[in-house]
Amino acid sequence: MGSVYSPVRETGRIFSYLCDQAERLNLPSEVVESKNAVSFDSSHDEVYFPIPFKETETLAALKGVEGSLAAAIANLRYGSQKRDVKVNLERATAFGCQAYMAKVDGLSKLDPEVKKKLKDTDLLAAQSNGYRRMSANLYKTKNQGEFFHIHGSLEATTTLNMIGLDGHRPDLTDYEEIIKVIESHVQKYTAAELEEMNKERKQAGVTAFKYEDFIKTPHGELNVQQPPWKVSRLKGDLPPTPFPASRPGSKKILEGIKVLELCRIIAGPTVARILTEYGADVLKVTSPSLSDVPFFQVDGNMGKHAVDLDLKTEEGRRQFEELLADADVVVDGYRPGAIEKLGYGPEALSSLAEKRGKGIVYVNENCFGYEGEWAGRAGWQQIADCVTGVAWAQGQFMGLSNPVVPPFPISDYGTGCMGAIAALTGLYHRAKTGGSYHGKASLMHYDLLLFAVGKYSEEVQEKMRAAQPPEFFKLRHCDSVDRISSTVLKIMQARFPHLYVAADSASGQEALTEKWYSKAYNADIEVVRPICEIDGIENKFERASRPNGTDRASWEDFREVEEDHKKV
Repeated sequence: MGSVYSPVRETGRIFSYLCDQAERLNLPSEVVESKNAVSFDSSHDEVYFPIPFKETETLAALKGVEGSLAAAIANLRYGSQKRDVKVNLERATAFGCQAYMAKVDGLSKLDPEVKKKLKDTDLLAAQSNGYRRMSANLYKTKNQGEFFHIHGSLEATTTLNMIGLDGHRPDLTDYEEIIKVIESHVQKYTAAELEEMNKERKQAGVTAFKYEDFIKTPHGELNVQQPPWKVSRLKGDLPPTPFPASRPGSKKILEGIKVLELCRIIAGPTVARILTEYGADVLKVTSPSLSDVPFFQVDGNMGKHAVDLDLKTEEGRRQFEELLADADVVVDGYRPGAIEKLGYGPEALSSLAEKRGKGIVYVNENCFGYEGEWAGRAGWQQIADCVTGVAWAQGQFMGLSNPVVPPFPISDYGTGCMGAIAALTGLYHRAKTGGSYHGKASLMHYDLLLFAVGKYSEEVQEKMRAAQPPEFFKLRHCDSVDRISSTVLKIMQARFPHLYVAADSASGQEALTEKWYSKAYNADIEVVRPICEIDGIENKFERASRPNGTDRASWEDFREVEEDHKKV
């Protein structure tokens, strides 16, 4: 009989595994030297997500690296001391599904009434219309046992037209009927044909591979050997850029650091959300003509200001370049090459840094990584989960002979954490040795990290399956992400009530969320709290979230006192 599985113990092992790659990851030597100062704890030490991968453990280990880097920056900035870093596994679990834990006036993402409280940035109704929403979903193809995830992204019509359907079908409102209609059209084609059609139209769809097949593709074979994320020095020979002067008594490691975020949806905004926790001024820049998912802004825009600028107009570029002149970090979550085409890619900005005499840190977040034939492809979380084999592994875990996209956008959050680690690494090296830095994180590499650290043993998986109710096993490959996630959320709420204690609960139990009044939403919002606890470092939000486009294009506005306030 083997020893009882301990998520806390396994998190420690994964953390050590990451520290062992310090050189490949360009981590400061201090991170490895102080690894014993990082500890992991859990009130229950049990597996929460019904997924065959060690999601909580991997997220907590990444948070351990993040906290260790934060401690190293604090030592550079405020003087060297021993700083213990604590990461709680329940909090790391909440981090992995925070969009589904966020609330506006008590309403979650899954409540239809919540739409009335949000700014409508779903400009093409790719999210709000049920039929168009299902243009981003996993379906059977013409070949037996073969599956393809079409992805209409935030636009839908191109993908629907591609498979011979109209972009809008007001007559189609029933969930099952929508699946039947769309799947019947996907089934007219093989995966190879769909790949070709996708490529022609630059759509984000992908074949659902098993892991062993993915790593035999040229792209998989190359990328499985790469580290989980990368930080490299950009051209230029700049002296160290010290951190800006802090207010007396400040314990914020990124106070005064200016971050421009060019991102939508989840992974990219998560990179910058983490930087706000450590005190950075994050200005999220979105185009007024590009869609974004309204609800994801409730959680993803915490701590930030948000401005609409069209970088394809002269005035938009002028305002953006004024902001850029003083920026320390740029986070780019767009399709590979899109920001370069506008003239603001990492090489262009390293030249700007040289001219101004102050290094810059550029962080890219994408789907397929940065090397190999698919590096330029667009993609989202479900695309990464399907191409790497995560979806097939989830289906097999559920006893099915088909892939199922796992619940919650966990790989988005894991990738966001890796991107934040890359940003912190770049800022550390910029201050210590000088230069500008380029960080790279991808959804595919987060998924490959899950495979690298290993799935749960068959014994643990069997125990997990035995604890799931019948409705879990009724989920199918063609169920939407929201159907899968809402089903699992209800199961987890029933099984693990301690994860879902309300922020204003009188029970005395510690909540994983905190409540704020947001002036911009004119509502109370509830969001997942920062995860890391680090001696001598303040890791907390300064302001509530707001919808995209709420603020001016200004760094000065960060100095103004906000009317938002934390309620609990």
